Amino acid sequence: CDRDGVYGAPRFSAAAKERGIRPIVGAELTLEDGAVLPVLVENRTGYQNLCRMLTRAHLRAPKGEGKIGWNELAEFAEGLVALTGDEEGPLRRAVRAARSHRGGPRPERVLEQLRRVFGRRRLWVEIQRHRLRGEETVNTSLVDLARTFSLPLLATNGVLHASPAGRQVLDVFTCIRHHTHLDEAGRLLAPNGERFLKGPEEMATLFADLPEAVGNTARLAERLTFELSDLGYEFPRFAVGPGETMEGALRGQTLAGARGRYDGAIPAKVSRQIEHELGIIGRLGFAGYFLIVADLVRYCRENNIMAQGRGSAANSTVCFCLGITAVDPLKYHTLFERFLSEGRTGWPDIDIDLPSGERRERAIQEVYRRYGRHGAAMTANVITYRGRSAAREIGKALNLPPSVLERFSHLFAHGDFPHTLDLTAQMAQAGLPREHPRAGAFAALYGQIHSLPRHLGQHSGGMIICQGKLDSVVPLENASMAGRVVAQWDKDDCEDLGIVKVDLLGLGMMSVMQDALELTRARGHPVDLAKIPNDDPATFEMMRQADTIGVFQIESRAQMATLPRLKPKCFYDVVIEVAIIRPGPIQGDMVHPYLERRAGREEVVYYDERLRPVLERTLGVPLFQEQLLQIAMVMADFTGSEAEELRRALSFHRSEERMEKVAAKMRANMAAKK
Repeated sequence: CDRDGVYGAPRFSAAAKERGIRPIVGAELTLEDGAVLPVLVENRTGYQNLCRMLTRAHLRAPKGEGKIGWNELAEFAEGLVALTGDEEGPLRRAVRAARSHRGGPRPERVLEQLRRVFGRRRLWVEIQRHRLRGEETVNTSLVDLARTFSLPLLATNGVLHASPAGRQVLDVFTCIRHHTHLDEAGRLLAPNGERFLKGPEEMATLFADLPEAVGNTARLAERLTFELSDLGYEFPRFAVGPGETMEGALRGQTLAGARGRYDGAIPAKVSRQIEHELGIIGRLGFAGYFLIVADLVRYCRENNIMAQGRGSAANSTVCFCLGITAVDPLKYHTLFERFLSEGRTGWPDIDIDLPSGERRERAIQEVYRRYGRHGAAMTANVITYRGRSAAREIGKALNLPPSVLERFSHLFAHGDFPHTLDLTAQMAQAGLPREHPRAGAFAALYGQIHSLPRHLGQHSGGMIICQGKLDSVVPLENASMAGRVVAQWDKDDCEDLGIVKVDLLGLGMMSVMQDALELTRARGHPVDLAKIPNDDPATFEMMRQADTIGVFQIESRAQMATLPRLKPKCFYDVVIEVAIIRPGPIQGDMVHPYLERRAGREEVVYYDERLRPVLERTLGVPLFQEQLLQIAMVMADFTGSEAEELRRALSFHRSEERMEKVAAKMRANMAAKK
């Protein structure tokens, strides 16, 4: 259970299902008196109540300070099961206070209060044994209270780390939370390493005198049937006229936009593509999504906010005709299936670029205005421990000298260690040689902490919206920025659970472009972005001279250094130029072969003639993600859904396990096809 939220529930649920374990969802609730009450979700009603209760507590308080009143427990108790908790729990705290004569509410009063809220069937007295001095006197009192109030006992271990080795990480995190180090933490640290996930045999031995408490764990688990696949999420419906369907409205708007794009006469090739895309959109039930995004873009333009869709949405002729994007995908041989396919389990992802600053904030606030504070939210961004942050925090906990921590920061200039040296060599460079008494602990902790969640941030522009109340799907919180509400899940979690996201991204260059277009319009030369001439000789001569400081996408030093070698002559050359200076082509050693083939110093070859239509435009060198998907479809007979699986494996937050699974399928299909 996460504290005051369900932050990790999506990833926990996915990991559990992969291993054949049924996940149980719950949260630890911080009450107004400081006690911490664990609750578990029994059904969808309970999950929705938990989300609403957490949302109310978070939105009325500064970030991270929300607490829940006892009266609210009763209001939202339906569908939830309560445990009495560990040493922070209300009952155990009351028992300890009574035994030490510290005052406070009597244990009997606390338990009666919990029973009034949850009833006998949904309240369990929690028993834990961590081999600590004095705990059995407390447990004896808890057993007596449970039997006096006719409540069932439940044996748990108050798990804080999966394996015994995780106790070291727990201690480091405790030091981080309390701004101290291991030499001075003292009683803040866990007294032993018993709070790990124990198996059934070990728990049965530990509670041999209370077998019913162990047996009750299985009985309770059988009752908790809720899973995150049963969220009940619905994307908002788009309001259409009497007797009109969303599919019909989308068709009408698309065809009207097409006539505007193509000067009144829609080419046959375009008509065929529109019908193909509308058919897929209709069968997947996504018409309302396209209408809502198009309406938001229309709002931006009507309110003098420049808005342009980008990313895989630019592969869609429907998006082009609706005015979401300004790129005609049929001119550039793009693959619609990269954007949307019938096998896709998630929603399409449309990124909208907006001018950064006040104009973008107006667009974001318009979404909040339309759907309400409980109907829209920014997605979170789960910040994980990378090289620099992991090394610094571990170093602080181990009380290493500040000079060593500074050298680690310099070594981790790009977030992680360079791959040219192993960890021990990097440690030695930072002043922590192998023979240092804390070097072994540092190396072990670094491996355990790297990639664990560090804190929850706010996504740069991802927004999720819901039909009805979003706060019944995921808890919402106040963001650090005034006027913003953020969900507890990041964009990947939302996508995995079928929650729709629209990215409203701010770009400084969009502000420059809007100002430039307004200036040309004021001077009597209005410009349509979709119809800007792409063959201006003077512009390409500037590019060939690398005179591109301040020119969007080709202003970095790496881009500028490549321009004189590539010598762009047309717009598609610029597309290539932008594409090759990316991590994928660079790490895949694609840049040099392409430039050599373009200069005529290397022969253009294809591994297989079936790849010629896919790779001909890039001289036999795969540079674009669409080409990788096409290769899989041509050479491995991947379906649209399998290509979508490959696309997600190739995404920024790539998973080695997911990538290897898709690669194995590709190899097997290709070997069978030959």
